[in-house]
Amino acid sequence: MFRPVEIPLWLLVLIVLFAAVTFASHFLFPSVRWFFRKRMERAVARLNTRLARPIEPFKLARRHDMIQRLIYDPAVAQAIVEHAQSHGVPENVAFEQARDYAREIVPSFSATAYFTFGIRLAKWLSRALYRIRLGAFDRDELDAIDANAAVIFVMNHRSNMDYVLVTWLAARTSALSYAVGEWARVWPLSPVIRAMGAYFIRRRDRGVLYRRVLQRYVQMATAGGVTQAIFPEGGLSLTGRVAAPKTGLLGHIVEDFANHRRDVIFVPVALNYDRVLEDRVLIGAAEAGGRRFRVPASRLAGAVMGHLGQRLTGRFRGYGTASVGFGQPLSLAEFLGDEAPGPQDTARLSKEMMRRIEAVMPVLPVPLVAGILLDASPLPSARIEIRVAARLGMLHARGVALPRRDAARITADALNNLKQRGLVIEGGEGLAPAAGAEPVLRFYAASVAHHFEPVRLAAPAAELSPPAPSVR
Repeated sequence: MFRPVEIPLWLLVLIVLFAAVTFASHFLFPSVRWFFRKRMERAVARLNTRLARPIEPFKLARRHDMIQRLIYDPAVAQAIVEHAQSHGVPENVAFEQARDYAREIVPSFSATAYFTFGIRLAKWLSRALYRIRLGAFDRDELDAIDANAAVIFVMNHRSNMDYVLVTWLAARTSALSYAVGEWARVWPLSPVIRAMGAYFIRRRDRGVLYRRVLQRYVQMATAGGVTQAIFPEGGLSLTGRVAAPKTGLLGHIVEDFANHRRDVIFVPVALNYDRVLEDRVLIGAAEAGGRRFRVPASRLAGAVMGHLGQRLTGRFRGYGTASVGFGQPLSLAEFLGDEAPGPQDTARLSKEMMRRIEAVMPVLPVPLVAGILLDASPLPSARIEIRVAARLGMLHARGVALPRRDAARITADALNNLKQRGLVIEGGEGLAPAAGAEPVLRFYAASVAHHFEPVRLAAPAAELSPPAPSVR
């Protein structure tokens, strides 16, 4: 029993390696995970004392546990059986397919990554590129939201900067969980976005099994009180206007509302920019009649190098103003009343939220002046200023939240921005769009065009009442 045994060196190394792995997996790793998890829980407890809406336990659950809970959900289990029958595959194969979908969707939220790295990066990037301003904003109305309700920020989608901007501005409220498209499912972006609490959506995958897994995750997150942010347009606006809503995610939330007692509060959020970083890409996609955003690597590298060159030489003056307006929150319980939710309610909700988003769409210098130049040009800068003042007066009468700047400053800021980009030229009769600039000007003017459309006389009285103009 105690006699020495000779074995090859490679076998000894292998035995020691297996023993080390077994020791680590059974004793060391659990202890280390427990140590860091306890530290994380204490840090989150301190953080929750500073947040208006504390981070819910659902968001802090281990990713593995959430995946297991999702794939063993009765609705997902039924979808697995139906998928196996309809595709003629064994149920264990369908089960593994559902597990893959769950792994793809479920985030791995890290409070440390979100509130240390993520928020700081979002703040730095937003302020480095834009002058940040709040549009319509009623803090008392937002503070009055039921603390036990699930809050859903419903936003228009102008730019990929939307994620960055709203993440920073909502940092004092709670951690947002975004629905992110396929564009972000690339390394190393994917792990970072998962750590920020975002979940991925395959917009082109319409399989029943995938939709059911996604549906149940969104419903579980809502029932768990997770603060979410969604873009009902389903993608970036190609024209500058707020696009017609899609009812996918909103429909999932409405359908499950009767199965839990937690109210759902939808907060409309409108975003607008003096310059959208992807404007020419979006305009090109609209002209091509599709949503394929193919940006050559050489063009992207050239844009980055050009921007760095402006930074190093001190010539960068910013991209103008980026503004966010918050509309009147909507309680799903009050919206539905005593009736059971149905598809018609989702359609009504979607239209109402887009109407509220349009009502608080920020009016910025470039969109305002771009519309004037498209209506009549060439115009001297003094005439443009007069027209800006007239439009501001019209919007003020309608109760639209306006910038603090006067007409002269707004005109000067807009013209400086447009001249730097070569979108306007100045001649003997005044300023006019440069050759080929009209599509870009239309893209920006369209973002606020609805503010100048005639009021629909047949609309209900509640629909015609404008929001209170609160600007900060």
